[in-house]
Amino acid sequence: MVRIRVLVVDDHRIFAESLAAALAAEPDVDVSAAGSGPAALRSLERAAAEGRRYDVLLVDADLGGSVPGIRPAVSVQEVGEDRLVDGISLVAGVRSGQPHVRTVVLAEKDDPRRAALALQAGASGWVAKDCSLSRLLTVIRGVLRDETHLPPALLTGVLRELTAARKHRTESERLVESLTPREREVLRCMVAGLGRKAVAERLFLSPHTVRTHMQNVLGKLGVHSTLAAVALARRAGVGPVDLGPAGRIGVEESSSA
Repeated sequence: MVRIRVLVVDDHRIFAESLAAALAAEPDVDVSAAGSGPAALRSLERAAAEGRRYDVLLVDADLGGSVPGIRPAVSVQEVGEDRLVDGISLVAGVRSGQPHVRTVVLAEKDDPRRAALALQAGASGWVAKDCSLSRLLTVIRGVLRDETHLPPALLTGVLRELTAARKHRTESERLVESLTPREREVLRCMVAGLGRKAVAERLFLSPHTVRTHMQNVLGKLGVHSTLAAVALARRAGVGPVDLGPAGRIGVEESSSA
């Protein structure tokens, strides 16, 4: 018999352990529980190293608190005991690091926006916490067949959210394309959280020149703050600059001032 390995991730210990116990009663399910995002990431990495990868992750939608948007994917090397990893970030991190693992988000209530964020982050399903065990098992087995599961009542709202997100992404991409190669590199440094001095040192520019580039970036993107520029950049799919040794910049960018 092929067994399904499931990891329940919920910071409400009683719920996590109760759900794990219910799933463990199934003859074809092996289940474990983790109480936080970092603990889940460590469990996933350890299981992969031992050759017994998890198949499905059940993630609390409210893990680590509310989520305003998709955050950067996280890896096990980036987290510690004292760092909170919210549910959507965990989904994105798992999708990035172990794409074979299917993730299903467990939610207290239906929320089209957050369900859309979860799908964008790589989740294969969104299920109410108060659903029946048989329904949850149907979803677990379904996502392993590459199915996507959403409550019927959420479909219209989620499609509306995804359509709006696609429209915003297209507009954001158009604005980013208006930047020069150097301005795009500065924007990537901003996405990485670097301040003006750090950007200047990294790109071998004067702080005054970096300030000018940053002002040009904000102007071309039509925003008034670094935070707004970073949010727009993420919508456009712009990632952070590689924070390896300074000076390792692409030839195109390093040739322009």
